Amino acid sequence: MQRTRSYAFLITLCASLALGYTFVPEPNASYSTIRIAGYVGFYNSAWFGYVTAIMTSIFLALIGFYLVNSGIKKDTETKVGQVVAATPISNFKYLIAKVFSNYMLLLTIIAVLIFMSMILFLLYNDGYSFGFFQFIKPHLFITVPAMFSISVLAVVFEVCFGKYSVLQNLAFFFLFTVLLVSTPQKESYFAFDVLGNKIVMAQIEDEVRDIIKSDERIAFNIGYVIPDKKETKKFEFDGMNFPKSFILSRIAWMLFGIALIGIISLVFHRFDRRERIRIKPSYQPNKKQIGANEIQLSNLPKPKVNYAIFSLFRTEFLLLFRKGKRWLWILNIIGMILLIVFPLTFSHQIVLPLLWFLQVHRLSDITTKETTHNVHYFTFTAFRPMRRLLVSQLAAAITLMLLLSVPLIIRLALTFNFTSVLAVIFGAVLLVVLAATLGILSNGKKLFEVFFFMLTYTNINGISHADYFGGFEHSSFYLILLLVLILSLTCITFLKRTYTLNK
Repeated sequence: MQRTRSYAFLITLCASLALGYTFVPEPNASYSTIRIAGYVGFYNSAWFGYVTAIMTSIFLALIGFYLVNSGIKKDTETKVGQVVAATPISNFKYLIAKVFSNYMLLLTIIAVLIFMSMILFLLYNDGYSFGFFQFIKPHLFITVPAMFSISVLAVVFEVCFGKYSVLQNLAFFFLFTVLLVSTPQKESYFAFDVLGNKIVMAQIEDEVRDIIKSDERIAFNIGYVIPDKKETKKFEFDGMNFPKSFILSRIAWMLFGIALIGIISLVFHRFDRRERIRIKPSYQPNKKQIGANEIQLSNLPKPKVNYAIFSLFRTEFLLLFRKGKRWLWILNIIGMILLIVFPLTFSHQIVLPLLWFLQVHRLSDITTKETTHNVHYFTFTAFRPMRRLLVSQLAAAITLMLLLSVPLIIRLALTFNFTSVLAVIFGAVLLVVLAATLGILSNGKKLFEVFFFMLTYTNINGISHADYFGGFEHSSFYLILLLVLILSLTCITFLKRTYTLNK
C-alpha cells in the first residue's frame, strides 16, 4: 500500500502501459517484437498470450528489480527499520514480507498489462475468438513465477550488498544478461531457465522449422525489429502443453527463493549497523590556561561573501567524484583505458554506454539529494538557487561525464569525425539533463535508474533507435534532434524547480 500510493509508482505504471502497448504491434505496424525467420503468428489468443508473456517476463524483469530493490533501504532511512527490529518479528518473517510486497507490486503491473492486452486483442485479432485459457496460461507458468524470483533477488542483493546500490545495479545487470543470452540446447535444461521463456521460444522455432522444412537453427529475433514487410509471412500458433517437469521446476524455483531468504535471514543486520569510530589521541590543553579574556575578536578571520558560481561548481563536482567507494574508480579507470585499447567502433557502441552506466548512482540524485538528506529548506533559500545551485549541479555532472569520455573524444577527433564528437558531447549533456528532469518530476531516483538501465541495455544490443551518443549511423537531423531533446528537458527541469520554489 505504501508503494502503490507513491507518485513514482503512478509514473512507472504509466510507463509500463506505454511499453506494454508495443508488445504486440498493430497489424499495420512497421516493426515486430517476436519474429522467427521472417514469420510472425496470426493474432489468435495463443499468439497474443504467449508474446505478451514472453515480452513481459523479459522487460518487467529488466525494470522490476530496480522498482523494488530499495524496501530495506527505505526502512533504514525513515527509521522504521529500528522500530521493526524492536518487535518480536523474526528476520525471516520481515524479509519474506518484503519479498511478497515486491511480488504484489510486480503482479499489479502484470495484471494491468494483461487487461490492456485483452483490449488490444479485440482490436487487432485476425477474426479469431478469444480463448481465455490459451491467453492466460503462459502468464501463469512464465511471468508469474519469474517475477517471484526477481522479488527474491531484490531482497537478497539488498541484504548482501547493503548500502552499495551501485554493486546491486551492476550485479543484476550482468546476471540478467547471462540469463537472457544463455540458450538451453536440451529439453531437460529448460527447468533451469529462471525467466521461463526459453521453452516457448524453442516450441515456436520448431513449428517454423517444420513449415520451412529445415533441420538447422533459424533466426529468432526478440525485441523491436523493423523488417521488410514484403518478406513477412504468417503461421498459426496454437500454444503448447507445458510438460510436468517444467511446471514443477517453476514451483521449485519459488521454493528455492523462499529457502534462500531463510539462509539470508541468518546474516541479516536487523538494522543494527554501528559505525566504527576511531578515536585518535590529541593534545588536551589545560583548561585552567584558557580563559575568555584571551579570545581576541580582532584576530578572528572576517567572513567573506562570494556570490560566484565556481565555488558551488567545485563543491558539486567533489561530491560527485567522492560519492561511493574509492575502489569503484578502479572500474572507471579500466573503462577509460578500454576506450583507448578496443577498436573505435566497439569502444563507442559498447564501452562508452557501460562506462556511463557505472555512474548511475552519481547521476540519479543530482537534483534530489537535498530532499533525501532533508536539507532542501536550507539550499532552496540560498542566494539564487536556480542560477547558481541548479546550474552548478548540472555543470558538474556534465563535466564528470565528459572527462570519463575524453579518450574516446580524442580518438574521434583524430579521425576528423567531428560529428561523432558532438554526438558524444550532446549525449553526456542529454543524460545529465534527463537525470535531473526525471529526478525533479518523480522526486526520487528510481525512475531514472530504471530508464537508464533499459537505455543502456538496448544500446549494447545494437538497437540504434535508442542511441543517444552517436554510436550508430544516423541521418543529418540526428544532432538537431539531440539538441531539441536537451533544450526541452532543460526547460522542463527549470520550470518544475521554479514551481517548487514558488510553492
